[in-house]
Amino acid sequence: MELRHLRYFSVLADELHFGRAAQRLAISQPPLSVAIRQLEDAVGARLFERNSKEVRLTAAGLALRESARRLLRQTEEMALEARDVAAGSVGRLRIGFVGAMLYRGLPQALRAFQARHPGVRISLSELNTGEQVAELLHDRLDLGFVHTHRLPQGLAQRLLLTEPFVCCLPARHALARRRVLAPSELREQPFVLFSRTASPDYHERILSICAAAGFLPEVRHEVRHWLAVVSLVSQGLGVALVPEAMQRSALKGAVFRPLDREVAQSETYGVWRPGPRNMLVERLLQDMARALPPGR
Repeated sequence: MELRHLRYFSVLADELHFGRAAQRLAISQPPLSVAIRQLEDAVGARLFERNSKEVRLTAAGLALRESARRLLRQTEEMALEARDVAAGSVGRLRIGFVGAMLYRGLPQALRAFQARHPGVRISLSELNTGEQVAELLHDRLDLGFVHTHRLPQGLAQRLLLTEPFVCCLPARHALARRRVLAPSELREQPFVLFSRTASPDYHERILSICAAAGFLPEVRHEVRHWLAVVSLVSQGLGVALVPEAMQRSALKGAVFRPLDREVAQSETYGVWRPGPRNMLVERLLQDMARALPPGR
């Protein structure tokens, strides 16, 4: 049984006339008659009573008519949905992100994307870089925003943002009165550091900045989220080097000061599984590029 057979049957069930049905289908009568016989053979029952005066549906034909129409409607809906997904107007987008993305334009990009694609269902998961990579590899995310370019085989990436690190200090700290700081001035300070397990790249970059300034930081606290780093600093529990975007967190009690020299940069990448072109991923990445803060 083919969909073509059901389509021919449905039209003939409407018209109850082979000539008119063939005309609607834009075919001649012989192929229509053959298709109906093939359908009857597949079903194992006569679907039409026909003589020289009329064509009537049998009981089996009446039973098949509604099922055939329902199946044809479902088939049309499936094809329409597939076209919409291919065009990027409907579908589902599962997004992973590190917390700092909330200060790098992700909410603005999502609002712009959702306004243009109201039929797309978006789900967000806050995960660290390693967790996002694992979810992407297991096809549980469609797009991730991470802090590393060192990715396993099977993932594609795009650099979205490069930004400097800045010094985060308690508002009452003596160094907070300075407008610009040298990394070496943090030598004797207790540090709040981003956890190595959460993001090895960030951990190593901060250590490399300190090492280039001639010291290893005295690490008092290690946490898994940048907002937790800034929060601990705001409570006077240490100092930190954080990506510039964290200035937008506006946590009371924390101040940010630029460094007086170029150091290792903070990088943000969009990451996804390559394969059939996903228009939703591409369009969100475009919105993300437009929403990024200036000077990236």
